[in-house]
Parts: sequence; structure tokens; C-alpha cells
Amino acid sequence: MNTSDRQAHWEHVYATKSEGEVSWFQDNPTISLQLIAATGAGLGSAIIDVGGGASRLVDALVAGGHQAVTVLDLSDAALATAKARLGSGAQTVTWIAADVTTWNPTEQYDVWHDRAAFHFLTDRGDRDAYVARLTKALRWGEQAIIGTFSLQGPERCSGLSVVRYDARSLGEILGPAFQLLETRDEEHRTPWGSSQHFQFSRFGFAGC
Repeated sequence: MNTSDRQAHWEHVYATKSEGEVSWFQDNPTISLQLIAATGAGLGSAIIDVGGGASRLVDALVAGGHQAVTVLDLSDAALATAKARLGSGAQTVTWIAADVTTWNPTEQYDVWHDRAAFHFLTDRGDRDAYVARLTKALRWGEQAIIGTFSLQGPERCSGLSVVRYDARSLGEILGPAFQLLETRDEEHRTPWGSSQHFQFSRFGFAGC
């Protein structure tokens, strides 16, 4: 799926469904917050949430006093939802409307967080492009957190095919510059009560 098709798909999703009508909705992103804390990130650390969409992670980070938060998503509608929910707090966040596979990072970050974006990249070229942006945007010695459907997770989501991972297979794609520090499994409950199995892996970036 190319960038324009991806953007059209997600704009339609976020324009036609509320937060609680999508399977990945979390009222409290507990594991993400725990893993970000495990990186040692301070309140001034630069944190980017890739594919953050309308996620409530940004709300929790802002409420916790983090001062350098960026949210990247290819859907303007998703970002608009998050901005409206945050109100005046949205002014403290950097918002980037872009496809991560074609985005040109102009800043570097201490923490790269991605819950449920990477697993939608089913083409090798898109995955390689993602890793290239990750490598450029993450400071040497800092950390990336990537959450995907696990090997027990669904094969499709939001009408799209996904690629399922464990920590080993994800690490193979990221390459030797990334060292696995921690991995966790999560059984996510959708708003309608079904189960989705995720894995979250935290990697240290040793540089190229």
C-alpha cells in the first residue's frame, strides 16, 4: 500500500469512527508508560509517539510533566481528535502529519515509541524505510519501544493485513544496531470485549 492509499484509509477510519469504536483504543496506556519510564527518560527528554493518532499516551505524558513530546501520524483527523481532547495542553506538543516511511526527520529523539503502526507495514520496502527513519531520528545510545501484534495476534486489523512479530523477529528487521533490552506480552481487550495479543519490545540504539 502506498502513502496516498494509507493516508486515505486512515483518514476515513478517524473521520467515521470515534475513539471508542476502534479496536486498539486504550483509556490508559499502562505498558507504554511503564516502558517509557524504564528508558530513564526525564521530563525534558524528547519523546516521539509514531503512529500516535488519537492515542491517549500524549495526554498521560503531558499530564506527567513531559515537556518535549511529539506525535506523528499520517491522519490529520486523528491528530485533530487528540488536539481537541487536550485543549490548551495541545500547545505544548509538536504535531507532525506525515507517513513515517517518507517522513524526513529534522530533530533527534531520546525515546521512539510506536504502538501498532509498524505491524501494518507488510512490504519490505516500507519496513526498510521505517528503520531508516528510526535510525536517523533516534539519538545514539537512546531507546526505541515498538509494540506490534504478537505471533498469537490477529492477522488483520481495520480491514488491512498485518505482520505479526516476537522480539526476535522484530530485532532481525531492526538490525544489529538495536539491542533488545526488554520484551513484554499484553492481552489487550478491545472496547467490545474481544482479545488481541500484543508484544512490546524495548531496544537500545548502539548506532550505525
